[in-house]
Order: sequence, then C-alpha cells, then structure tokens
Amino acid sequence: MKITSPRTLKAGSALAVLGLLATGCSAQSAADSSAPTPTRVAVTYANGVAVLDGQSLEMLKSFDTEEFTRLNSAGDGKNFMLTTSKGFQVLDAATPQLTQTTFAASAAGHVVPHAGKTALFDDGSGTTTLFDTDKLADANGKLPEAQTIESPAHHGVSVAMEDGSVLTTIGDADTRTGVQLLDDKHQKVAENTDCPGVHGEGTAAQGRAVFGCEDGALVFADGKFTKLTAPDAYGRMGNAYVSPTSELVIGDYKDDPDAEGNLLHQITLIDTAKPSYQVVDLPGGVEYTWRGVARGPEDLGYLLGTDGKIHVIDPSTGKISRSLDVIDPWEGPAQWQEAHPSLRIDGNTAYVSEPAKKSLYAIDLETGEKTATVELDAEPNEVAVTTK
Repeated sequence: MKITSPRTLKAGSALAVLGLLATGCSAQSAADSSAPTPTRVAVTYANGVAVLDGQSLEMLKSFDTEEFTRLNSAGDGKNFMLTTSKGFQVLDAATPQLTQTTFAASAAGHVVPHAGKTALFDDGSGTTTLFDTDKLADANGKLPEAQTIESPAHHGVSVAMEDGSVLTTIGDADTRTGVQLLDDKHQKVAENTDCPGVHGEGTAAQGRAVFGCEDGALVFADGKFTKLTAPDAYGRMGNAYVSPTSELVIGDYKDDPDAEGNLLHQITLIDTAKPSYQVVDLPGGVEYTWRGVARGPEDLGYLLGTDGKIHVIDPSTGKISRSLDVIDPWEGPAQWQEAHPSLRIDGNTAYVSEPAKKSLYAIDLETGEKTATVELDAEPNEVAVTTK
C-alpha cells in the first residue's frame, strides 16, 4: 500500500473473521466512548478490510475477512458493520479492531441508522434487530440490548422513526410488495402493498421516508403512504440518496428490466413535501451505478459518472451545475458485486475509489483537488465512512 507521503505503510496484523458470535467473547474498543473519533474510512477488498485515516488516508490497520463482504456505517461515528456469512460483525474504527461482536443473521442485509436507532435486517429470516445506536460503542464486547421484529418479507429493510414507530417492508420469501408502519409496541397501524419489488430506503427532512418500487416510489409522510408512479411500465428505483435537512430525494432509475450490465443513465427526483416524482436523463456519455451517488454540501447531489467526473446535481431540477475531473473513464461491472468506482462524502470531502489503479482518493469538493491518495495492494470494493 502506498500513500502520497515519504514513508511506506505496511498492513497491520490480520484478525480472523470467522470467530464465535458475540457473547462477550471479544472486548470492543477500550477507548473513552465519549471522546470524539476522527473520521475513518473503511475499504473492503477480496478477503480483507482496511481502516484508513479520513484526512491522510494513512492505513491504520487491515484485517482478514471473507472473500466478499458488505460494509456500512453503524451510525455512531465510531463503528462500521461488516456483513459476513455469520451476521453483522462490528468493525471498531476508533481502535481499530475487527471485533467478534456479531449480531447473528442467516443472511445479513441492510443496516439503517436513524432517529437514534440502528436497524439490521436479516434477509434470510425477515427479522429486524433494533438497538440504540450510541449503545454500541459502550457494549464492551457484548451485544447491546436490542428488540426484534419478525416479518415474512425477505431481502427487506426497516427504518426506526422519531416517535418510536418502525417502517418495515412486507412480502414473503418470493415477492416484496410494500411497507407497513408499526407503532412503538410493534403493532401494525398502516400499510401500503402497492410497491412491487420494494427495495432501498431513505429518510428526508420532517420525518419523511421514501422507498423504491419497480414502478415508482412510496413516500411516507404525516402518518400515511403515498404511491408515486413511474412514467414507464417498468421504472425501478432501488436506492434513495437523501439528506436529513432536505425534503428532496434523488433516486437511481432503471427503465429496462432486460438491460445487460449495471450502468444507469437516468435519475429520479422526488419532492417528499408535495409529493412529486420525475425522471431526468443524464447527459450523453454519463452513466453510473448505485455506488456512485451521494448527497453533499448544500444538500446537492454528487454523481460519479463513467466519464470519470463528479457531477454536481441540483436535486430540484436535475441540472448539473459543475463537474470535477477525478478519475479515468471506466466501464460498468458485469455483476454488481464486482469492484468498480464508488463515491462517499463526509462534509466537504469526497472519497472516490478507482479499482483499476487500486487507489482511493480524498477530494476537496470546493476545489476539486485531491488532498490525499492511497494505493492499496488489492482492488478496493466497498467503501464506507464513519458518520453520526
């Protein structure tokens, strides 16, 4: 691994991923949980994961893990969740340490921090595990106290709301049909089943939430659901890119179920206050994948295109106000799991991976300048940043 500094870094000692499930087997960080943690960036690659300093991109430590793992922020500013075959494994970014603290799951899926709770969805059983986000760092190697919600839906997602209620997808082992609202006792109080193939979620300002459907989107606001219909018979939104201070949502969009590859050329714009829904074409030569969109400064959208540029998008109109050259042009992956460029944003810094060069960059979104670069020993795949 190389960084843009005079010294050479070496990977830290690896820790085995396939440990026992967390029952106090391995202590988490002994650091003072009240102390602020500098921004950390985690990067997965084949059979491993590394934790980097968010400013310099200096590699702090690397760990052995499974061939392909998913990576998410736990939402407490200190930890990541690594989704392995055993479940949701805690990657302590402060120490750093790949702990053996693991929320068991037969098929670990979505990790959604919101309203002081983190929701973990098991795609194999339909079980949602809910815990207080800030309790994770204080667990000292044990699982924090948690609640579980059972759902027949598989490959789903759940979101905790400010009033103690929970939004969770519904369906069965074969189909996903919509979303239901559970009260603070986890009793159903409302639902909408007009969202085929429901996938992805996002929480916007004023307690509003949005879910993607294969024919549009489902908005939850003021205690009720509203279906927004796509202009195409098949118009799939699978991911929502949101800001907690904006009522506007940017979504990805696919209008051809038989299209080969994973590149997209349109985006959806959703106003959760009206609510309204529109599809916008990107300029010719600009395509992207679900890994390449984020919200950033001024609640604007930032899209990493196949032309190697970050395009800054107005979420109310879809217009591109400026573009930043960051990496070489690239081609889309044949399978979504394959390493390909990704974009994550923390404050005014964008983190962009370039697997073809085994590199990760920190980019100032005001100037477009690369403030740090690291060259890894393998192609970077998933990237996450500690957020709170």
